[in-house]
Amino acid sequence: MAHVKGSGSVNQHSQGARHGKRFGIKKYAGEKISVGQIIVRQKGAKYKAGKGVAFGHDWTVFAMIEGVVKFTKKFGKTVVNVVKS
Repeated sequence: MAHVKGSGSVNQHSQGARHGKRFGIKKYAGEKISVGQIIVRQKGAKYKAGKGVAFGHDWTVFAMIEGVVKFTKKFGKTVVNVVKS
């Protein structure tokens, strides 16, 4: 068994080369939205689902109805709603 590791090529050592996960808000407050469009991509429930929206299996918040995006606060949490325009 070697005392020192061999000098092979490793892919993950360059931190800047790794691609981002593209999380964040995709549609902002006041923007028109149609059914199925993604409003927020997130890890965990940072933004809660309100009226007219639903959670995907990976915590994605998407529109269930056509309308306008609205962000509100409820019990200190940010809630995403879609209201009919």
